[in-house]
Amino acid sequence: MSVTEPVAAAPAAVTAIPADAPPRPAPGASPPASPLVARAAAELVGSAALVAIVVGSGIQATQLTQDVALQLLANSTATVFGLGVLIALLGPVSGAHFNPVVSLAEWWSTRRTGGGVTARDLAVYVPAQIAGAIAGAILADAMFGEPLVKWSTHDRSAGNLLLGEVVATAGLILLIFGLARTDRLRFAPVAVASYIGAAYWFTSSTSFANPAVTIGRAFTDTFAGIAPASVPAFVGVQLVGAVVGLALVAVIFLRGRNDAGAPAA
Repeated sequence: MSVTEPVAAAPAAVTAIPADAPPRPAPGASPPASPLVARAAAELVGSAALVAIVVGSGIQATQLTQDVALQLLANSTATVFGLGVLIALLGPVSGAHFNPVVSLAEWWSTRRTGGGVTARDLAVYVPAQIAGAIAGAILADAMFGEPLVKWSTHDRSAGNLLLGEVVATAGLILLIFGLARTDRLRFAPVAVASYIGAAYWFTSSTSFANPAVTIGRAFTDTFAGIAPASVPAFVGVQLVGAVVGLALVAVIFLRGRNDAGAPAA
């Protein structure tokens, strides 16, 4: 799944990925030319737009039909298209994380080798993502004439839902960093959006997989909301899912050596 096929006559050592090569940032490397303020703005705006899409499409769906399956279909479809567009648009600026666990995972993966978000970037990204998510929920409520801030009463504390969040978040991290390890980040807009759309349906929690989005959705008592009392457990298992996802990346994309002693791709 490389960008170009290796030349047949080239030795394996030339085309192989060095064992000690730093992992690529995910879901897109933050260009050094982008000032931190621009990257923070991209993360804030992207997170706000993402939550506005999730919450707004949920409200619209409940106004159009009482069929819960159709409501979820409308909600997931809007999220897939919206998230794909946001990653394509803002990925070249900030990496289009819109998600604290993605930023944390990138920092952890590249903290020794560089090339990803720094601790300073992380300290700016996460508050921007959370603030954006809250603003997005309020904006969606405003657009549909709902109370601007009304705590959700949608309890999501059941153990099976928490397991669903572990699975959803682990899969997201595996996907993003797997794409990075195999030099396929150009597919991130389609791949990440498609995964989230699928996870809406195959996980019991409908795949929040994002602490910032989870916090933002507590501010709206609508279809996509989550009760504030359910937020800490959701965020906790999302962090667990991120750890599981990184462990899977390390095992599945393990770099070894070929028979000649050269690093294997």
